[in-house]
Amino acid sequence: MQIKEYKSEKLREKYFEIEHSSGLRIFVLPKEGYRSTYAIIGTPFGSINTEFNLKEGKVRVPDGIAHYLEHKLFESEDGDAFMKYSETGANANAYTSFDKTCYLFSCTEQFEKSLSILLELVTSPYFTEETVAKEQGIIGQEIKMYEDSPEWRVLFNLLGGMYHSHPVKVDIAGSVESIAEITPESLYTCYNSYYSLNNMALSVVGNVTIEDVLKVCDKYLKKQESVEVESLFPEEPYEIKEKYVEQIFPVAVPIFNMGFKLKADRLHSEEELAHLDILLFMLASSTSPMYRELMDKGLINSTFSYEMFEGGGYSAILFSGESRDPEKVAEIVCKYIDKAKAEGFDEKDFEDSQKATYGDALSSLNSVETIANMMEDFYFSKRKVFDYYDAIGNASMDKAKLILNEIDTDNCTLSVVKGE
Repeated sequence: MQIKEYKSEKLREKYFEIEHSSGLRIFVLPKEGYRSTYAIIGTPFGSINTEFNLKEGKVRVPDGIAHYLEHKLFESEDGDAFMKYSETGANANAYTSFDKTCYLFSCTEQFEKSLSILLELVTSPYFTEETVAKEQGIIGQEIKMYEDSPEWRVLFNLLGGMYHSHPVKVDIAGSVESIAEITPESLYTCYNSYYSLNNMALSVVGNVTIEDVLKVCDKYLKKQESVEVESLFPEEPYEIKEKYVEQIFPVAVPIFNMGFKLKADRLHSEEELAHLDILLFMLASSTSPMYRELMDKGLINSTFSYEMFEGGGYSAILFSGESRDPEKVAEIVCKYIDKAKAEGFDEKDFEDSQKATYGDALSSLNSVETIANMMEDFYFSKRKVFDYYDAIGNASMDKAKLILNEIDTDNCTLSVVKGE
């Protein structure tokens, strides 16, 4: 077992990275004086990982199987994990995203017992024909609920307009038809591939020590054989599929998502991500000229937001919100991006945005949940947490201009959901 310490004098923080003898990668960031502790364990198996290579050959599994597997792991031969957590007082949950599945809990007491439940949950699969069939009805209802959500539909309409063949455009939960194809055998295939401990990571932040974490991990985790799995994705062109997608839905005010599709041959580095965050703040935060113009013209309200959206084989910058005239919003957003590309940006605006971005990042260090989630995300995207903070502090206008040029306003899709 190897333990590495990462320390930032500037942030006055340190965390430990442990290569556990079982194969699991563990991150621990102790927070003295905090009452709560947050733990999250994840695997890079999400909705997009429906085709992959194993030593035995290529495997294709039904859409929605990662989300289905998440549900099933909470069941075991000796009861439901949520019932066990209720005895420790921990608040537990799980989620499946496009590129990973994570299981988590927060607690103020009985940490070791709660962590043992978490580790037992992800290392004790129990799938039978009967329990798998039972879940189909439950998840089928969940799928129908999402189909009735305008916020969900506007997002997946956008992804369907941006992407030709990449599975990111497929609903995370799959469809009623696809989940009907899921079997205990296909669940075990996915589990044995992606839930091998050498493919997973555990992040723990809060009122905890390395000794507390390792005491439980040493007891419940046995050494596992390394499993090599390679996720496969269809070839995806750089160009968007459609410029505009619209759906009629019973909404009082139209909602929109617009996405600028970027090259996705690799994930952005810490330095590139830091510059993108500064650029987006400078362009679209509530203090930006673009935001003020959109608000002054009554084109957006407080629901307006932006995000960097990327994973295996996909990358985009997204804007979303409510608007009586989404096409006008898209026109103004593109205008400001093109203007910044042509004229550059004011040095003071850049420095102010850099400071604000750094301040926001610093404030996140006060949240055990935010830090642990970030550590988990950064591990799977091969980034280092402190390197990202350093990159914000060392950002330059010249580098920001290069990053800005990646955004092509002609390679943009607008998705709108509106009433009749």
